[in-house]
Amino acid sequence: MSAKSNERHKDNEAMSEYGRATPNVKVSVTRHFDASPERVFDAWLDPEMIGKWMFGPALREEEVLRIVADAQVGGAFSFLVRRQGQEIDHVGKYREIDRPRRLIFTWGIAGESEDESLVIIEIVPQGTGAELTLTHEMDAKWADYASRTEAGWSKMLEALAATLGKI
Repeated sequence: MSAKSNERHKDNEAMSEYGRATPNVKVSVTRHFDASPERVFDAWLDPEMIGKWMFGPALREEEVLRIVADAQVGGAFSFLVRRQGQEIDHVGKYREIDRPRRLIFTWGIAGESEDESLVIIEIVPQGTGAELTLTHEMDAKWADYASRTEAGWSKMLEALAATLGKI
């Protein structure tokens, strides 16, 4: 094994602080919000808010069937939608909740794959608003979906900004 491929192998096997192999695909999106860090943060944990900006007709052609969030470390969430006649259940568990600075949760589709990706939300005050950086870490086998993942999160963050502007 060459030194370069050995380094790559070590990177692939590195363990994250959450005790699982560190994914080798990271997608990051940064967005400024004209809302306080607390309002931006809370929008990620409130089922009613999630249904306004992350899913539903404001974002894409789909119907929200159920949004449940047990917003505590170790708690789970389930965001069930119907899109093009198919039910899709976005599921995960909250790993870290540090209001209003940092939120970490796993992300996956129920029944689709055993793999969970990791989403890290970091929010910093910026003037009277906030800057949010979202990093989505995925297993290397999802590399072909990186640009689609980035576009999806960007669209959701735009919808979040619009939703917060209406409140």
